[in-house]
Amino acid sequence: MKTLSTLGVVACLAVLSVSRAQETPASRLELATNHLKALTVRMTAGSLSDVRSLADWTQQKELRRQQLRYMLGLEPLPHRTPLQVQITGQLDRPGYRVEKLVFQSLPGLYVTGNFYLPKKAEGTGVTAQPTVLYLCGHSPHLLGAKVPYQDRGIWFASHGYPCLVLDTLEFGEVAGIHHGTHDLNMWHWLSLGYTPAGVEVWSAMRAIDYLETRPEVEPKHIGLTGISGGGAMTWYTTAVDERVAAAAPVCSTFTHGSQAEHWLASGQCDCIYYHNTFRWDFPVVAALIAPRPLLILSGQKDTIFPPDGYHDVFRRARRVYELYAGGSSERIREVDDDVAHSDPPLFLQEARQWMQRWLRNDPTPVPIEPAGMTGPLEKAEELACLSQVPSNAVNFKIQNILTAPVVLSKIPARAQWEQRRHELSRQLREKVFGWFPTNAIPFATRKTRATGGWPARYAEFKEVLFDTESGVPIRAQLFTPKETNARAPLLIHIKRDSETISGSDVDELLPAFRQGPVLVLNPRFTELPLSPSAFTDIERTAAWTGRTIAAMQIWDTKRAIDWAVSEEKIESRPIALYGKGAMGIVALYAALSTPRVTAVILNDAPASHWQGPALLNVLRLTDVAEVAAAFAPRHLISLTPFPASFDYTRALYRRGGHAASMQEAGSLPEAVAMAEAK
Repeated sequence: MKTLSTLGVVACLAVLSVSRAQETPASRLELATNHLKALTVRMTAGSLSDVRSLADWTQQKELRRQQLRYMLGLEPLPHRTPLQVQITGQLDRPGYRVEKLVFQSLPGLYVTGNFYLPKKAEGTGVTAQPTVLYLCGHSPHLLGAKVPYQDRGIWFASHGYPCLVLDTLEFGEVAGIHHGTHDLNMWHWLSLGYTPAGVEVWSAMRAIDYLETRPEVEPKHIGLTGISGGGAMTWYTTAVDERVAAAAPVCSTFTHGSQAEHWLASGQCDCIYYHNTFRWDFPVVAALIAPRPLLILSGQKDTIFPPDGYHDVFRRARRVYELYAGGSSERIREVDDDVAHSDPPLFLQEARQWMQRWLRNDPTPVPIEPAGMTGPLEKAEELACLSQVPSNAVNFKIQNILTAPVVLSKIPARAQWEQRRHELSRQLREKVFGWFPTNAIPFATRKTRATGGWPARYAEFKEVLFDTESGVPIRAQLFTPKETNARAPLLIHIKRDSETISGSDVDELLPAFRQGPVLVLNPRFTELPLSPSAFTDIERTAAWTGRTIAAMQIWDTKRAIDWAVSEEKIESRPIALYGKGAMGIVALYAALSTPRVTAVILNDAPASHWQGPALLNVLRLTDVAEVAAAFAPRHLISLTPFPASFDYTRALYRRGGHAASMQEAGSLPEAVAMAEAK
């Protein structure tokens, strides 16, 4: 029987094989979108396939753990600053008591929770007990997500387990922004390599730090469980922190292939995903937990974590567990039921049984209890830990702090700058553009029937389609004047979707026709305007493959340069790239590693990647002004005043003796003239 991943590959490849004669802007958009699906399905199909022995896995395990920390924004780990723990109140109930707990996982990053402590161990001389850390799902409540999950703490405490129920970042008593890319177009989160999962995981790790200080807790017997977002944090925390002795994530298991095939990005919170810089799939997270006990609880009707995904994770992870065991392993188990995205009595019973089995070595059956059997619940006000938001809280801006964006300030000496430029190139290849294809594919160029309209009166015209990746065509329109200046560059205009009004939208380029040939390029996702929701789905899905839309457009531009050189035999002519807004930065990155490009022409360029374009992790490494400086000594020209941040660029151009190569021009033909070969 074929796995869904295999079927997914077949389905996606079938879509990619659309007849050349049927190609339209809409079909090219569909091909580019389905290419992302195919990439993720292939990634899932190959997950852990290189692990054939325990030695195979142990050799790569610590590197994978380090990579996961990086993709969560936690590599290197933040400093373990003092937790500044406060117990702000206590509730005394029959069989247990509740401490209202506040700590700072980073200075000013407030975490609230309720610590349920069993009474039956008190006064017996037995202090340390196996303990459960419960990570809440995203259940909104003004006084914390912990309010709807108090029954978990009550059950565990009533059965002898200290249980800390931890609030989320989004719905904690001190709320932080959570849906930055999902709702708020905060695409600089991708450039920062920021995901709120990193904050949640760090706070869970610091909660374990705290639990280890408590006399009621057995530090080597701490279990972790939670549902939905709390389930995802259970996965990630257990994978990066080996102090977790047993885990039971609920309704939170997926593969990227499943998520893409079902097109589920719009249904998921930002914290569910790590930014997939190293392009490996979720079963690796499960493997990082091995051989510690792992129970996967899932709903067969869960629309955002469907069965094909969670079954595949279990199947692939089980192989690694079996390598540790030398055969069948009881340390990994999968339970699902005919329910939607929920935590029914069966799942609660299974999680409780799992903790009892592996934290206490007690196989005694735990009965299934109907909902509401834990006794009366507290009012939210009784469980609240804070009376007001602390004045030094940074929860609402932690997204700008956690991953430490680079700060460009000191201008390096010439020798230092050359070392830095070399190192920057390496870091960009590894952390931003690691997905760039290494094997050239045929362009498969085909000419369309487009006539060019009235601009064809000014120059010979042809419109072509060529493949930028296998089965992914992009469009280019080439205008070649009958008489040109031999020293003038080939001007490649990189279009953005907001500029595509008609098929011959070249008014701005007409004056340049008197100088040399012009290639108008439509990289992926620019031929048709994307709605905000469509853009969001594509951009978030792209991040599962280690990409962003802008990164793909950079690759497309590099392919267009290669196409012009090899297919059009533009051998002696220099090349200039032109882009408006963020497309100017796309041009800059494409030119950086392409010596044939002698000039980049900007128009209203953003000052920083904080404004765009979004490139995965780039703000952890560099920013626009430094990348522009790395383009020296080649021509950097702007049709609008350079942003103030480019003073840094100008200083480095000047230090290298290339001040004349960084200029402002009053028009596009003036800029092209500046870029002419000397």
